Amino acid sequence: MGSGKTLVGALVAQRGHATFFDLDHLVEDKAGMSVAEIFATHSEEAFRAFEKETLPGLLRPGAVVALGGGVVMDDDNWRLISESATTVYLEVPFETIWQRIHRLPGRPLIANRTVSEVEALFDRRRARYEQADHRVDGTREAGLVADEVLALWSA
Repeated sequence: MGSGKTLVGALVAQRGHATFFDLDHLVEDKAGMSVAEIFATHSEEAFRAFEKETLPGLLRPGAVVALGGGVVMDDDNWRLISESATTVYLEVPFETIWQRIHRLPGRPLIANRTVSEVEALFDRRRARYEQADHRVDGTREAGLVADEVLALWSA
């Protein structure tokens, strides 16, 4: 969260004349409620189940998919993703991510957590992110990041 995957993904798809999917938005559409509402009404596990159910239909040739930050932590999901797609990790230091997200509403994974708890979550996930096919510096302007991702995707 906060790496810029939705904005960068949309730009890559637009510039590459591709279909763009944002997994979180599709889960919200399927559930008829926001991610925060799914967490509050049901649970994180229910949200992860929606992700798992939605994911396979998105991984198709010519599509750009912005994945939710936690979907890759499920080993079955990661196997499907890594076998079906070129993966790109938008690498952004935690301090930058925190500055981007800490005041935004609707972020259930940071609600009622300390900075150190959110950083620990980031650290746990980073090991999986680093298994992506490519790493791109996500601290730059979104258009520059998208250009680099598009070049990798097109190669």
